[in-house]
This record gives sequence, C-alpha cells and structure tokens, in this order.
Amino acid sequence: MSLPFLAADSGHDEYAADAALPHRVQDGWVRPYRPGPWRVAAAAMLLMLASYLLFAAVIMGLSGNGPGVVTTIGAAVLAIGFALRLLRVGFWVSTRGLRQVGFLYTTTLPWDRVGSVRTAQQPVKWLGLPRTVQGQALVVTRSNGQLLRPLLTDHNADFLGRTEAFDQAADAIEGWAAELGR
Repeated sequence: MSLPFLAADSGHDEYAADAALPHRVQDGWVRPYRPGPWRVAAAAMLLMLASYLLFAAVIMGLSGNGPGVVTTIGAAVLAIGFALRLLRVGFWVSTRGLRQVGFLYTTTLPWDRVGSVRTAQQPVKWLGLPRTVQGQALVVTRSNGQLLRPLLTDHNADFLGRTEAFDQAADAIEGWAAELGR
C-alpha cells in the first residue's frame, strides 16, 4: 500500500544522503526523510481523538440528538484534517523544484529560483513552540536574497533527539539543490 505522506521507499530506518536523488523519482514530490516520532505521535493522538468523537456521534445518533451528531462529526473531520496536514509538514523535492509545506502555508520554488541551500547554526524553535534553543537549521535562500522560514531544524518534530537523521535529510536536500539547482 502506498502512503504518499511518507518518504521515498527505503529498507533502512534512516535515509542515506543520496537515497532520494532525481533519477529515482519520475516527476512526483517526495520527502527525502521520514516523519519523526513526535510528528507521528501527535497525528496519532489526533486520529485517536477523532475515533472517540465518531464513536460519540454514533451514540448521540442512537439517542436522537441530531445537532450534536453534526457538531461531533464536524469536530472529528477537523481533527482528521489536522492530523493529515501535520503529517505533510516538511520539505518536499522533485525535479521541478523545492516545496516547503507548513501547517497553514505552502511555498514552492522552482530550482532556478533557489539561490542556496545550506545548514547553519542558529537559534531554532523547539518543537515549533515559541521557546528557542541553539541548534542547526536548513537555510534556503531564494535567488533574490530572501530567506525561507527555517522549517527543517534539528529540534523540530521530525528530528528532536535524532541529529544523524537531520544531517542525512539536510545532505539529501542539499544534494538535490546541487544537482538540479544552478
């Protein structure tokens, strides 16, 4: 079964830096790393909440509470939508460009508009919260000099406590940029 929100096919726990080079993908978007345990756990908790809400909707429906059923099903659908969007957050690459997917936004840059992709030491958000700590971030600069938000860090939900996985993911994205960029 194909799960498009997961990274490219790999038989290992971690991706090698060259595992997602352009010759392996025909023209689709691929995330060159797996979603991290914190991200998957948060999505699983949202899906579990949605299952409880749907069960509650069945009980309300059997008791004859129509407006409560609609409200509860609506809340369950929102929880499922949030969980699926949470799993899509991250960097995606293809032969067409680099895509940065946030929870509420998506930025797509063709490779000719990507100025540079590098790893930098800087203050980063811890699990996306307002608290910042010193860490590494993948910094993407557009060709006009503007920076993209540092979405890929060693303290986000994908790489907290997994520094080697962050290094491999950053190397893979830098490899895509070096091969397909200017």
